[in-house]
Amino acid sequence: MTGFQFNTTKSLICRLGAATDLAASAGAILGQRVLIITDPGIRALGLIDGAVESFVAAGREVSVFDQVEADPSRSTLMAAASAGRSFGATGVVGFGGGSSLDVAKLAALLLGSDQPLDEAWGVGNAKGPRLPLVLVPTTAGTGSEVTPVSIITVENDEKRGVSSAVILPDLAVLDAGLTLGLPPAITAATGMDAMVHAIEAFASKSPNNNPLSRMLAREALRLLGANIETVCQDGSNRQAREAMLLGSMFAGQAFANSPVAAVHALAYPIGGIFHVPHGLSNALVLPHVLRFNAEAQPKLYDEIAADAFPSLADVEQGRTSAFIDALVSLAARLKLPPRLRDVGIPEEALPRMAADAMKQQRLLVNNPRVVTEIDALAIYRSAW
Repeated sequence: MTGFQFNTTKSLICRLGAATDLAASAGAILGQRVLIITDPGIRALGLIDGAVESFVAAGREVSVFDQVEADPSRSTLMAAASAGRSFGATGVVGFGGGSSLDVAKLAALLLGSDQPLDEAWGVGNAKGPRLPLVLVPTTAGTGSEVTPVSIITVENDEKRGVSSAVILPDLAVLDAGLTLGLPPAITAATGMDAMVHAIEAFASKSPNNNPLSRMLAREALRLLGANIETVCQDGSNRQAREAMLLGSMFAGQAFANSPVAAVHALAYPIGGIFHVPHGLSNALVLPHVLRFNAEAQPKLYDEIAADAFPSLADVEQGRTSAFIDALVSLAARLKLPPRLRDVGIPEEALPRMAADAMKQQRLLVNNPRVVTEIDALAIYRSAW
């Protein structure tokens, strides 16, 4: 075993109803003036109401920034930081899907540090300090509550990332009750996103790929594979919702330390240019990237195939290929669009997407097989 480093969120709470008494668990961390960062949909559904009421009842002052959009822009991030600065925030709560959590991470960094954002992009460049930070996910997909990564859309529809242990939160609160109202399409896309995290973390070529990440990736696939269809068919199944949220977190812990690779690199232009939700973007290119990798390493995914799909344990020859086919069948049963053309991407856009994907070298270096721009274009064509 080679040496490795493993970082994760300092403290976790996993309990139904935990979000409604957030002041009790997080008040001492966040201080007197709490900035909650979320999106308009979460605000309209009233999902943050319990948390706000708990802070007010505890004598804390609360300000809500609710303008986070999917694939959040740099201007949205700066607006959130400005709102926190005007309010005099002493702590930040990210409440919502991955977009809200990503904005909260960097808003906490900008509010707690004089470091310019443009100096923080990349791996290990964010130095901090940051404001106290608590993250509350409302989807079982990104695992952002336990990752040191934040992705923001900048100029020319490019997705740019900050990766630093500095932006890991002080506390993550997993309340499966917040996910009960998710529509099947969002549940399916975010669940597939979590499966991608686990798959890529397990096979990552990162020098920090480690036994803990591989163990967590496999347990994530067991939980996600066993429950994703259940939650899409019966969104009120609390036990399955809890399993999905836990599986998403395990996958997040795995890829936070053994980073993702070409699936994400090729998904980013789909989301950045065409505003396809991140989980669906991943699902659209997943089988095509895995087949590309398997051409060089035919048994690459043999070990994890039966974790997600127990019936594959009996497949002795071609298990990796069967695993990829099973993922395609799963996406079809979940009623996810199968091809790039089905989400409105024109064929003439593929060369630009391939060029944009090459900007994601921090991810591509982790892929089990080298991906050139020609390769990326061929993968997009197979997905189109």
